[in-house]
Amino acid sequence: MTKTITREQIKQKIDNNEAFILVETLPKQYFDEWHIPGAINIPHDEIQTKATKMLPNKNEQIITYCANTDCKNSKIAANALKEMGFTKVFEYAEGKADWKDARLPIQK
Repeated sequence: MTKTITREQIKQKIDNNEAFILVETLPKQYFDEWHIPGAINIPHDEIQTKATKMLPNKNEQIITYCANTDCKNSKIAANALKEMGFTKVFEYAEGKADWKDARLPIQK
């Protein structure tokens, strides 16, 4: 079972300068359009090949997200990361739509 995290919890982590890695799991063109500030892009179908290079510390807190609650990319990515031995993986299931609806900053 993937642990979830809310927009408010992520915002609090950002405000408190907590260490975590935010991973957008959508294809590159959607990430390039706009993303949550500070996020990196690893599409869900590239997690197996890119995660160990882009996420070298398996004990670092990682938060995956995609477009919205209907999008399953973040759940697929989070489960794959857990199977690869990452220990602190969370899914922001509401994703980009929720972030933008709250009028929080975005990065283009």
